[in-house]
Amino acid sequence: MHDLVALPCDPAAPESTATALLKLLQSRSWVRLVGPQEGADVLGLQQPSALWPEGPGLVLSTGGSSGGRSLCLHPLANFERSAEVCGRWLQRLGLDPEACLVWNPLPFQHVSGLMPWWRARQWGSRHGWLASELMKQPSVLLAQCRQHPGWRQRPMLLSLVPTQLRRLLAHPDGCNWLQAMDVIWVGGAALPLDLAALSRQAGLRLAPCYGATETAAMVTVQTPQAFLAGHRSCGQPLEGVRLRLDPDGALAVHCDRLAVARLDPSGGLQPLVDKEGWWRSGDLATLGDAQVVPDLQVVGRCDGALQSGGVTVFPEQLEDRLLGLVDQFELPLSAVLILGLPDPEWGARLVALVRWSTLDRDPARMDALRALVSDWPAAERPRRWVSCPDLEPSRAGKWDRQRWQTWLVSQQSDQQQGPDDDVV
Repeated sequence: MHDLVALPCDPAAPESTATALLKLLQSRSWVRLVGPQEGADVLGLQQPSALWPEGPGLVLSTGGSSGGRSLCLHPLANFERSAEVCGRWLQRLGLDPEACLVWNPLPFQHVSGLMPWWRARQWGSRHGWLASELMKQPSVLLAQCRQHPGWRQRPMLLSLVPTQLRRLLAHPDGCNWLQAMDVIWVGGAALPLDLAALSRQAGLRLAPCYGATETAAMVTVQTPQAFLAGHRSCGQPLEGVRLRLDPDGALAVHCDRLAVARLDPSGGLQPLVDKEGWWRSGDLATLGDAQVVPDLQVVGRCDGALQSGGVTVFPEQLEDRLLGLVDQFELPLSAVLILGLPDPEWGARLVALVRWSTLDRDPARMDALRALVSDWPAAERPRRWVSCPDLEPSRAGKWDRQRWQTWLVSQQSDQQQGPDDDVV
């Protein structure tokens, strides 16, 4: 008999949620972790059929590398293997996992927030919960963490997303807090070039990594030493991981901790891997000299590429390039998201949504942005710049491009603008 239990994750009481999870897993149940923003409909999932594997295990929501939100089934052994290979990676760096203090500021219902706790539990190390609000209050964060008995008495490990990294790095106390870490895993979204450069200048021991809910967290990781030396990739495969590129450039992963299936709303199971056990991600990538050791660089999303003026462009790369210029010229820009609107001649006209870090509405700033990209190829140059004060990625640090595409279309219907007009 298979049981599926929905466990609401209370961000204000993560330890209580973790304790409840352990009890459910001990009863050999399948557990669906439910975030605070998810509707009550998730509680109405049908109970598992006889086709489900034996529990215990976790049903986790994903909206990242596979494209589109879905639910993944992970037997408990997948998380154990993930923690085990991560621990051995630390040992190769000269760190004893059991002696470490693991800080965790990420949501527990996501694999990014689940795994720091799971690793600490499996390694026998110390673990420190950090409320998400603290990541926006660097001075309070630093003061509170300094009160922890393990502060700088143990090697300190941290997992975060680029949005959190940028916010902390901009504040002196946030920078001091980051500089105290021995390893900072950065994942969930691409690490912008300007943010990587700022992190190196501050001497932060970043370990950019790549992983997904489907892979039970990271499958490649760069060492802090290589990062500080200027390497720009997501690193090399962890133990037991193989990578390949499909003919269209999409990254595929093979390892022994892939989710066993996807779950549809009716309770049915859909295969995740092909007949040879490969999971195809939704990311376009390069592998460097894969004949020696693959060195992963993600170059864009398969479903995010746009045809602009007969040229394939990748919005993530354009955003990264623009943020680098913005930092160089010290413009007060906090976020940018490049989308495409259908155009009968161009295929897609690029539109840049921007969020400023100051409240004043100075039209000259849009002129400054336009000037920064004036020498870009026409196919890569945004034709409109739209001020969007609410522009922000998800709590997991990912852009919900469909959400902002819908928002942009709604603005179009409200304001019939020409393709080259600015909305300030």
